[in-house]
Amino acid sequence: MKVKLKAGFIGFGRMGLTHFSILNNHPQVDVCAICDQSSTMLDVLKKYLKIRVYSDYKTMLSSEKLDFVIVSTPTDSHAEIIKAAIDQNLHIFSEKPFSLSTEEGEGIVAYLDGKPLVNQVGYVNRFNEVFMEVKGLLQAGLIGEVKCFSSEMYGATVLKDAKSNWRSKKNMGGGCMYEMASHCIDLAVYLFGKPDRVAGSIMQSIYSSDVEDLVSSTLIYNNGYNGTIHVNWSDAAYRKPTNIVKIFGAKGKIVADKHAYKVYLREAAPAHDLFEGWNTRYITDFAESVRFYVRGNEFTRQLDSFVECIKQKKPETIANFAEALKTDMVMEEITLDAERSLTYDPVPAQKEGTRSSSLLRRFLK
Repeated sequence: MKVKLKAGFIGFGRMGLTHFSILNNHPQVDVCAICDQSSTMLDVLKKYLKIRVYSDYKTMLSSEKLDFVIVSTPTDSHAEIIKAAIDQNLHIFSEKPFSLSTEEGEGIVAYLDGKPLVNQVGYVNRFNEVFMEVKGLLQAGLIGEVKCFSSEMYGATVLKDAKSNWRSKKNMGGGCMYEMASHCIDLAVYLFGKPDRVAGSIMQSIYSSDVEDLVSSTLIYNNGYNGTIHVNWSDAAYRKPTNIVKIFGAKGKIVADKHAYKVYLREAAPAHDLFEGWNTRYITDFAESVRFYVRGNEFTRQLDSFVECIKQKKPETIANFAEALKTDMVMEEITLDAERSLTYDPVPAQKEGTRSSSLLRRFLK
């Protein structure tokens, strides 16, 4: 009989519950302990699950003999928790974003100090079959030299000012940048690598008082092409968060979302079974079933990949801490670029006391 990996959960909100539902059904995982600060949640867990519960993660880590932890707490607590888990020689899966600053993220990566611990951040788009297919087509040179791209994300997450919600608190990882744009930016980093610089960045409020609801920027690469990022989490036209990637190359074009991709080719590509003109491939044409479905195949694929890396003793994953740090760096660069744009005003602007200028300065602090 195979020995199961012993798992502990730190943070049991929406994403903690999602990850639990997937791993609690994994044949090689035994969920032993859960930590959360909500006494109501802990009472429910004690009543319905035969799992030890804790209100303090340090007590859980010192009391339990675990193999790995799932960290699904607000981002401002990630560094402290991850370092404590490293001290216990535990493999770590952390929800995104990795950290709230480049300095903090670099500190965590350095703290690993070459330890053979599997580390992964929940950038789930890297495990979506469509985007994996797109990356493969780009690597194969299907559309030739890439000239430009766009990575967009839309959703109806915030349609009114959520002052009492964590999403309105920048220091906890709230705001469109950390919650939604991080996925969009990471997808660009996954497909094209980290940009060399950013320009023309904007962080704009729509409904929120203290955080941004819209993020846009231009990503510039020294090899000659550029990309644009546009993210809006206050768009009521979208029932679910939606990613859209458009890539223009010398030989054609790719347009993709989580469910399908379209390829326009100037010439047929028989090796890929693609014709001249438009070709459409749906995820159902090539996706493989997962053992347990929640929200999308990619949510199970990312956790199963994490577990497999532990079993195979392979610390490198496609969404490891070092990769996630690249995304953190781009987010920080966009934030600083947007802040710089506020200090440059070649034409008469609104008076300093107006809501727009004062709000932008407040949530960029």
